[in-house]
Amino acid sequence: MDEMLVKEFLRDNDVGKVVENEPMYKHTTYKVGGPARFFIEVKDMEALKRLLEFVRKNHIRHMVIGRGSDLLFSDREYEGIIISLNGFNQYQVNGNIIKAQAGVSMIALSYQAAKLGLSGFEFMGGIPGAMGGGLYMNAGAYKYCIADVFKEATILNEDNELMILNKEEMAFGYRQSILQKHKEWILIDATFEMTIKDPAAIKSVLDKRKERRMTSQPWNFACAGSVFRNPEGKSAWQYIDEAGLRGFEIGGAQVSPKHSNFIVNNGYASAKDILDLIHLVQAKVEDQFGVKLHKEVILVNWE
Repeated sequence: MDEMLVKEFLRDNDVGKVVENEPMYKHTTYKVGGPARFFIEVKDMEALKRLLEFVRKNHIRHMVIGRGSDLLFSDREYEGIIISLNGFNQYQVNGNIIKAQAGVSMIALSYQAAKLGLSGFEFMGGIPGAMGGGLYMNAGAYKYCIADVFKEATILNEDNELMILNKEEMAFGYRQSILQKHKEWILIDATFEMTIKDPAAIKSVLDKRKERRMTSQPWNFACAGSVFRNPEGKSAWQYIDEAGLRGFEIGGAQVSPKHSNFIVNNGYASAKDILDLIHLVQAKVEDQFGVKLHKEVILVNWE
């Protein structure tokens, strides 16, 4: 990466908040990760387009992120530019239609929708990511997922052009969407069709699920939610339990004693501790049961 070229561009273009050598542990829910040479929270759409045009034209390594809830950055330096969409945090409501930008918190939006008597986001009440990541993974819980209420999305493609994708074009599946096949596409916002219900009834569902999470999940530890996708017919946590790995530790990383499909940072884990534990769990489960556990967590900067 030509750092002088990057600094010259940033000096001449106001694209948002720029921080050099920014530790990625500040921007991931695992609270691990080495420094990014440049971390930029873009201020608006035009700034995002200008920045992307620049990095692509000059072949500068870059990655667009939201709240970092499903990302495991390595401990070493990311020699490139991390582009944050956390500033894209607005949403609009028109009747039973909600349009939310990529940086909107899923938890916050689920509670705002409840106040407005709009049902459909109750499953998001405990998912710590942003809407962009939620759509990328087709996030879900309690047998519901984001595709259930999805209407359309605005995407910035590899040619820096905006396009609209409907539900069929998003190709949603279990923890899957078309975005995973097009790494250069960036979700800008999405529109959802909600169901009108009594606000108190929606809030009651959210509160009951919150209580359930508080008792069954390690909410007070740094983690990325569920680490593995559920294989057909049986939950990932059951395989991990039966392999005798509940509570198992490597360094500061631990298979949560509360929920075996969560790997937590006990406060002093390195990224390598977490990855080593992920690999150990996969190896043990495959060795004992012949089942391959597939990660939901995305690895960044390990190659």
